[in-house]
Amino acid sequence: MKDASGSTREERVLVLQGGGALGAYQAGVYEILAARNLAPNWVAGISIGAINAALIAGNPPERRVERLHAFWDTVTSSPSQWHVPFALPEHLRSVLNDANATMGALLGLPGFFRPRIPGAPFQPAGSASALSYYDTDPLRVTLEQLVDFDRVNSGATRLSVGAVNVCSGNFAYFDTAHQKVDVRHIMASAALPPGFPPVEIDGQWYWDGGLVSNTPLQYVLDQPRSGRTLAFQVDLFVASGPMPQNLLQVAEREKDIRFSSRTRLNTTNALDRHAQALAARRLKAKVTPGASAEPDVPALNAERPGTGITVVHLIHRRKHYETQSKDYEFSRTSMREHWEAGRADMAHTLDHPEWQGRAGSEDDVQVFDLASGIRNHLTRTPA
Repeated sequence: MKDASGSTREERVLVLQGGGALGAYQAGVYEILAARNLAPNWVAGISIGAINAALIAGNPPERRVERLHAFWDTVTSSPSQWHVPFALPEHLRSVLNDANATMGALLGLPGFFRPRIPGAPFQPAGSASALSYYDTDPLRVTLEQLVDFDRVNSGATRLSVGAVNVCSGNFAYFDTAHQKVDVRHIMASAALPPGFPPVEIDGQWYWDGGLVSNTPLQYVLDQPRSGRTLAFQVDLFVASGPMPQNLLQVAEREKDIRFSSRTRLNTTNALDRHAQALAARRLKAKVTPGASAEPDVPALNAERPGTGITVVHLIHRRKHYETQSKDYEFSRTSMREHWEAGRADMAHTLDHPEWQGRAGSEDDVQVFDLASGIRNHLTRTPA
């Protein structure tokens, strides 16, 4: 490896999926990246991933882990949450987790959201407060305290967050490479209905980007690149899983399928598009001057040849006692477990012989999923 990043020409991108309480896993991943001198120069996120991304991009490197801890310690500090300082049998832990999730849903979470009183049916029709069960002003205050938006917009670390336009249904990315981003854009990306209200930005209303796509990976791969891209894709829902045995497991399985990022589909598409672009580039080089007027030749120009891509998958793997409430169960105990799992998976990946020995040309595409214990390394190089 040429340096700590694996290549002096790679742009490092951290890609963060939505997933509520499971987002502490992403914080653990980032902590290891920072400790290994692999901090990203671009962070892209949706929903809780957008919040984590803002905490990273909106703080100097030496304060990022501290600020991530501050956020997660705040939202898991509710006195209504029950904490047990010793291990419980799995069936009892499931009961405790569901009880904590229920209490959070009823009473809200510090620094995040609170129940709307009076409730939405008693609010003025058409107002934002009539469109959600919770008030998210506490999240606004928390973000304004923990994120320096002047730094976000300074260009030091690129930030991209995704949301969906309520009226048009169109997906939108707010990207500091193209516009100024403030607290509204982060809250819009995390405004999951009907729990959270839509957020107004420049006369348009937005909801959580996870309604359309729960990962910004495709957006990242579609952007123009001048050199290799190293993308750490951190997913919070795993697409594959066992056959459900009861209705509660059906609810969890449905959620995993619905919110999984289809990461492998995206990366497979990227492989195919990349190969097509390279093929078009080779064919264009063979076009004779006399054939350049053929109507199909412009199509070769339309295929934009990309540069090399390396995608590293980190996927939160559920524990047996986790249930369908896992994404809104914000107990301190579970948060610490998720955080530590992210640390362990990232460290395992970076220490893995396959990763340590990786090598690639300017044009190839590599995909690694090493934390699961199963090697999934695909490489496609130009002929």
